[in-house]
Amino acid sequence: MKSLQLLLFLTPLACLLAQTPPASQSAPPATPAPAPAGLPGKPPAVALQPPAPPVPQVPPETVVLTIGDEKISAADMDRLIEQIPEQYRRQMRTTGRRQFADNIIRLKVMSQEAHRLKIEDTPGFKSQLAFQTEQILANQYYQHLVADTKVDEATAHKYYDEHKSDYLQVKASHILIRFKGSSVPLKKDKKELTEEEALAKAQEIRKKLVEGADFATLAKAESDDAGSGANGGDLGTFGHGRMVPAFEAVAFTIPVGELSEPVKSQFGYHVIKVESRQEKSFVEVRPEIERKLDGELVKKTMDDLKAAKPVVMNPDYFGPPPPPPPAPAAPAPK
Repeated sequence: MKSLQLLLFLTPLACLLAQTPPASQSAPPATPAPAPAGLPGKPPAVALQPPAPPVPQVPPETVVLTIGDEKISAADMDRLIEQIPEQYRRQMRTTGRRQFADNIIRLKVMSQEAHRLKIEDTPGFKSQLAFQTEQILANQYYQHLVADTKVDEATAHKYYDEHKSDYLQVKASHILIRFKGSSVPLKKDKKELTEEEALAKAQEIRKKLVEGADFATLAKAESDDAGSGANGGDLGTFGHGRMVPAFEAVAFTIPVGELSEPVKSQFGYHVIKVESRQEKSFVEVRPEIERKLDGELVKKTMDDLKAAKPVVMNPDYFGPPPPPPPAPAAPAPK
């Protein structure tokens, strides 16, 4: 019980300590090394800091802190540090060690005084302790559930076989012609085009490409996507979810090597050329699939647990339940 109370108090103290790191001792400014003959001396680019003092090491059983009648060993301190969030542990073991001890002293002094006043017998303490105990139990159960929920290889492979298109990788280039209202900046000295003018220009560019013009040359000269345009329109390799839906719908379906008709997006009109398209192998995507399926199994287990328990919420207190989410729209016929 005491360790539980200590943990609940130490975590916020550790977080607070991490936000206010101990002040370091001021060090004399570093003297720059003399420059070679004939060259002017320059200050170092980064100020040199003195090395951190070594962390004292003592046997685990050594008592390192005494507060009233209570003694805390080095091993006890290590166990306390292990119970705080990982991102703060290094500081607590090094430069923040003494300040961490000060927080423990404050906690122990207050805890001992609370025991003397028998605060642990009050209804408020018992209620808070019971709720926090449930929080810790719930967290421990969730960690147990995550550790024990692992899909087997056959299940992961079946998912991969049924969703291979999700793991397509496309290498493509494009030429973008922006129109008024596009979020792409207008290039200097370029005319602001209407949607109709931008479409006509994109169609003209596509015609030139069909007739044999070099894609990279036209992209450098005409594309309003400054980033890819400088690279001849090259967008590199990407998977699903990286491009806007209108662009993806074409890039993942047109035959490799062919030019798309102008594709409208919020950025303008795109003329797209797919250089290659290939699927990631099961070995490459297996960790991603397992994370996804493991997460879905954990969620299902949690949902089943909740559904198995009778729950009644008083609408006079909580208000009416929210309306159910709208059903997904049926896919358009092909």
